[in-house]
Amino acid sequence: MNDEHISSAFDRDLEAIQAEILKMGGLVEEAIMKATVSLETHDSELADEVCNADASIDLLEEQINQEAARVIALRQPAAVDLRVILTVLKIAANLERIGDYAKNMAKRTRVLSQLTQINGATASLRRMAREVERMLRDALNAFIMRDSIMANGVLVRDQDVDQMYNALFREFLTFMMEDPRNITPCIQLHFIAKNIERMGDLVTNIAEQVVYLVTGTLPDDARPKMDLTSMELEVIPQSK
Repeated sequence: MNDEHISSAFDRDLEAIQAEILKMGGLVEEAIMKATVSLETHDSELADEVCNADASIDLLEEQINQEAARVIALRQPAAVDLRVILTVLKIAANLERIGDYAKNMAKRTRVLSQLTQINGATASLRRMAREVERMLRDALNAFIMRDSIMANGVLVRDQDVDQMYNALFREFLTFMMEDPRNITPCIQLHFIAKNIERMGDLVTNIAEQVVYLVTGTLPDDARPKMDLTSMELEVIPQSK
Protein backbone atom coordinates (compact mmCIF):
# COMPACT_ATOMS: atom_id res chain seq x y z
CA MET A 1 0.00 0.00 0.00
CA ASN A 2 1.56 3.30 -1.10
CA ASP A 3 1.89 6.40 1.08
CA GLU A 4 -0.76 8.31 -0.88
CA HIS A 5 -3.33 5.58 -0.31
CA ILE A 6 -2.48 5.42 3.40
CA SER A 7 -2.86 9.20 3.69
CA SER A 8 -6.20 9.12 1.89
CA ALA A 9 -7.48 6.35 4.15
CA PHE A 10 -6.36 8.25 7.25
CA ASP A 11 -8.12 11.40 6.06
CA ARG A 12 -11.35 9.48 5.59
CA ASP A 13 -11.04 7.94 9.05
CA LEU A 14 -10.37 11.34 10.57
CA GLU A 15 -13.35 12.90 8.81
CA ALA A 16 -15.58 10.11 10.14
CA ILE A 17 -14.36 10.68 13.70
CA GLN A 18 -14.86 14.44 13.41
CA ALA A 19 -18.38 13.85 12.11
CA GLU A 20 -19.09 11.78 15.23
CA ILE A 21 -17.72 14.59 17.41
CA LEU A 22 -20.10 17.05 15.75
CA LYS A 23 -23.01 14.64 16.21
CA MET A 24 -22.10 14.22 19.87
CA GLY A 25 -21.79 17.98 20.28
CA GLY A 26 -25.22 18.47 18.73
CA LEU A 27 -26.74 16.02 21.20
CA VAL A 28 -25.08 17.80 24.11
CA GLU A 29 -26.29 21.22 22.92
CA GLU A 30 -29.80 19.79 22.65
CA ALA A 31 -29.52 18.33 26.15
CA ILE A 32 -28.56 21.72 27.61
CA MET A 33 -31.44 23.41 25.78
CA LYS A 34 -34.05 20.83 26.78
CA ALA A 35 -32.86 20.73 30.39
CA THR A 36 -33.18 24.52 30.56
CA VAL A 37 -36.66 24.55 29.03
CA SER A 38 -37.82 21.75 31.32
CA LEU A 39 -36.61 23.75 34.30
CA GLU A 40 -38.47 26.88 33.21
CA THR A 41 -41.71 25.13 32.28
CA HIS A 42 -41.63 22.36 34.93
CA ASP A 43 -41.94 19.87 32.05
CA SER A 44 -41.07 16.53 33.62
CA GLU A 45 -41.53 14.65 30.32
CA LEU A 46 -38.95 16.86 28.64
CA ALA A 47 -36.63 16.34 31.61
CA ASP A 48 -37.04 12.59 31.16
CA GLU A 49 -36.04 12.98 27.49
CA VAL A 50 -32.79 14.60 28.58
CA CYS A 51 -32.06 11.81 31.05
CA ASN A 52 -32.83 9.08 28.52
CA ALA A 53 -30.82 10.74 25.74
CA ASP A 54 -27.68 10.72 27.90
CA ALA A 55 -27.15 7.06 26.98
CA SER A 56 -26.75 8.08 23.32
CA ILE A 57 -24.09 10.63 24.27
CA ASP A 58 -22.21 8.01 26.30
CA LEU A 59 -22.42 5.54 23.40
CA LEU A 60 -20.99 8.07 20.96
CA GLU A 61 -18.04 8.74 23.25
CA GLU A 62 -17.36 5.01 23.41
CA GLN A 63 -17.55 4.72 19.62
CA ILE A 64 -15.18 7.67 19.16
CA ASN A 65 -12.70 6.13 21.61
CA GLN A 66 -12.80 2.79 19.80
CA GLU A 67 -12.45 4.36 16.36
CA ALA A 68 -9.56 6.57 17.49
CA ALA A 69 -7.76 3.55 18.95
CA ARG A 70 -8.28 1.65 15.70
CA VAL A 71 -6.91 4.51 13.61
CA ILE A 72 -3.83 4.85 15.80
CA ALA A 73 -3.15 1.10 15.60
CA LEU A 74 -3.71 0.75 11.85
CA ARG A 75 -2.52 4.07 10.41
CA GLN A 76 0.33 4.87 12.80
CA PRO A 77 -0.22 8.61 12.31
CA ALA A 78 2.57 11.15 12.32
CA ALA A 79 2.96 13.50 15.29
CA VAL A 80 0.74 16.24 13.85
CA ASP A 81 -2.04 13.81 12.93
CA LEU A 82 -1.74 12.09 16.30
CA ARG A 83 -2.33 15.46 17.96
CA VAL A 84 -5.63 15.72 16.09
CA ILE A 85 -6.75 12.31 17.35
CA LEU A 86 -5.76 13.07 20.93
CA THR A 87 -7.64 16.36 20.72
CA VAL A 88 -10.72 14.49 19.52
CA LEU A 89 -10.51 12.12 22.49
CA LYS A 90 -10.26 15.00 24.96
CA ILE A 91 -13.16 16.85 23.33
CA ALA A 92 -15.31 13.72 23.49
CA ALA A 93 -14.52 13.25 27.19
CA ASN A 94 -15.50 16.84 27.96
CA LEU A 95 -18.70 16.56 25.92
CA GLU A 96 -19.68 13.43 27.85
CA ARG A 97 -19.22 15.25 31.16
CA ILE A 98 -21.24 18.24 29.95
CA GLY A 99 -24.01 15.81 29.03
CA ASP A 100 -23.90 14.43 32.57
CA TYR A 101 -24.37 17.91 34.01
CA ALA A 102 -27.33 18.54 31.69
CA LYS A 103 -28.82 15.27 32.92
CA ASN A 104 -28.29 16.38 36.52
CA MET A 105 -30.13 19.64 35.73
CA ALA A 106 -33.06 17.72 34.28
CA LYS A 107 -33.28 15.44 37.30
CA ARG A 108 -34.06 18.42 39.54
CA THR A 109 -37.06 19.55 37.49
CA ARG A 110 -39.55 17.34 39.31
CA VAL A 111 -38.14 18.33 42.70
CA LEU A 112 -38.32 22.05 42.00
CA SER A 113 -41.87 21.88 40.62
CA GLN A 114 -43.03 20.83 44.09
CA LEU A 115 -41.18 23.57 45.98
CA THR A 116 -41.66 27.29 46.59
CA GLN A 117 -40.95 29.23 43.41
CA ILE A 118 -38.14 31.80 43.49
CA ASN A 119 -39.04 34.78 41.31
CA GLY A 120 -36.68 35.38 38.40
CA ALA A 121 -34.39 32.47 39.19
CA THR A 122 -35.22 30.26 36.22
CA ALA A 123 -34.90 33.18 33.79
CA SER A 124 -31.41 33.92 35.12
CA LEU A 125 -30.44 30.26 34.86
CA ARG A 126 -31.77 30.21 31.31
CA ARG A 127 -29.52 33.13 30.30
CA MET A 128 -26.53 31.44 31.88
CA ALA A 129 -27.24 28.08 30.22
CA ARG A 130 -27.81 29.65 26.80
CA GLU A 131 -24.47 31.42 27.00
CA VAL A 132 -22.78 28.10 27.76
CA GLU A 133 -24.65 26.51 24.86
CA ARG A 134 -23.44 29.26 22.49
CA MET A 135 -19.89 28.89 23.82
CA LEU A 136 -20.02 25.17 23.13
CA ARG A 137 -21.22 25.73 19.58
CA ASP A 138 -18.40 28.21 18.95
CA ALA A 139 -15.80 25.90 20.49
CA LEU A 140 -16.86 23.06 18.19
CA ASN A 141 -16.89 25.39 15.18
CA ALA A 142 -13.40 26.54 16.14
CA PHE A 143 -12.29 22.91 16.18
CA ILE A 144 -13.68 22.19 12.72
CA MET A 145 -12.28 25.42 11.24
CA ARG A 146 -9.02 25.18 13.23
CA ASP A 147 -9.67 28.73 14.41
CA SER A 148 -7.61 29.55 17.50
CA ILE A 149 -8.96 33.14 17.61
CA MET A 150 -12.53 31.89 17.96
CA ALA A 151 -11.38 29.38 20.59
CA ASN A 152 -9.65 32.11 22.59
CA GLY A 153 -12.86 34.13 22.43
CA VAL A 154 -14.66 31.25 24.13
CA LEU A 155 -12.09 31.32 26.93
CA VAL A 156 -12.74 35.01 27.57
CA ARG A 157 -16.51 34.51 27.65
CA ASP A 158 -16.24 31.98 30.47
CA GLN A 159 -15.62 34.93 32.80
CA ASP A 160 -19.14 36.16 31.98
CA VAL A 161 -20.55 32.77 33.00
CA ASP A 162 -18.60 32.93 36.27
CA GLN A 163 -19.97 36.41 36.97
CA MET A 164 -23.54 35.24 36.31
CA TYR A 165 -22.99 32.31 38.65
CA ASN A 166 -21.63 34.49 41.44
CA ALA A 167 -24.51 36.96 41.04
CA LEU A 168 -27.01 34.12 41.23
CA PHE A 169 -25.35 32.70 44.31
CA ARG A 170 -25.60 36.03 46.11
CA GLU A 171 -29.24 36.29 45.06
CA PHE A 172 -30.04 32.82 46.40
CA LEU A 173 -28.24 33.62 49.62
CA THR A 174 -30.38 36.72 50.09
CA PHE A 175 -33.59 34.76 49.53
CA MET A 176 -32.50 32.13 52.05
CA MET A 177 -31.66 34.70 54.70
CA GLU A 178 -34.98 36.49 54.20
CA ASP A 179 -37.16 33.40 54.64
CA PRO A 180 -36.11 29.92 55.81
CA ARG A 181 -38.81 28.43 53.55
CA ASN A 182 -36.66 29.48 50.60
CA ILE A 183 -33.68 27.42 51.74
CA THR A 184 -34.61 24.12 50.07
CA PRO A 185 -35.58 25.55 46.64
CA CYS A 186 -32.58 27.89 46.64
CA ILE A 187 -30.21 25.04 47.40
CA GLN A 188 -31.69 23.08 44.49
CA LEU A 189 -31.35 26.10 42.22
CA HIS A 190 -27.79 26.63 43.40
CA PHE A 191 -26.92 23.07 42.44
CA ILE A 192 -28.25 23.76 38.94
CA ALA A 193 -26.31 27.02 38.69
CA LYS A 194 -23.16 25.20 39.75
CA ASN A 195 -23.78 22.52 37.13
CA ILE A 196 -24.05 25.20 34.45
CA GLU A 197 -20.90 26.93 35.70
CA ARG A 198 -19.03 23.63 35.50
CA MET A 199 -20.35 23.10 31.98
CA GLY A 200 -18.72 26.42 31.10
CA ASP A 201 -15.43 25.19 32.53
CA LEU A 202 -15.65 22.02 30.41
CA VAL A 203 -16.37 24.09 27.31
CA THR A 204 -13.23 26.11 28.01
CA ASN A 205 -11.33 22.82 28.22
CA ILE A 206 -12.51 22.09 24.68
CA ALA A 207 -11.49 25.57 23.52
CA GLU A 208 -8.05 25.17 25.12
CA GLN A 209 -7.55 21.90 23.23
CA VAL A 210 -8.44 23.68 19.98
CA VAL A 211 -5.83 26.37 20.70
CA TYR A 212 -3.27 23.64 21.38
CA LEU A 213 -4.21 21.79 18.19
CA VAL A 214 -3.78 24.91 16.06
CA THR A 215 -0.79 26.55 17.73
CA GLY A 216 1.01 23.67 19.43
CA THR A 217 0.85 25.39 22.83
CA LEU A 218 -1.83 25.63 25.49
CA PRO A 219 -3.09 29.13 26.35
CA ASP A 220 -1.79 30.75 29.52
CA ASP A 221 -3.93 29.83 32.53
CA ALA A 222 -4.84 33.44 33.22
CA ARG A 223 -8.61 33.02 33.59
CA PRO A 224 -9.58 34.08 37.12
CA LYS A 225 -11.94 31.65 38.86
CA MET A 226 -13.92 32.95 41.80
CA ASP A 227 -16.23 30.56 43.60
CA LEU A 228 -18.03 32.42 46.36
CA THR A 229 -19.76 29.38 47.81
CA SER A 230 -16.86 28.27 49.99
CA MET A 231 -16.75 31.68 51.66
CA GLU A 232 -20.43 32.47 52.02
CA LEU A 233 -22.37 29.25 52.55
CA GLU A 234 -21.62 29.34 56.26
CA VAL A 235 -23.93 32.33 56.69
CA ILE A 236 -27.01 30.48 55.40
CA PRO A 237 -29.58 30.29 58.19
CA GLN A 238 -30.42 26.84 59.46
CA SER A 239 -33.97 25.62 58.84
CA LYS A 240 -35.99 24.70 61.91
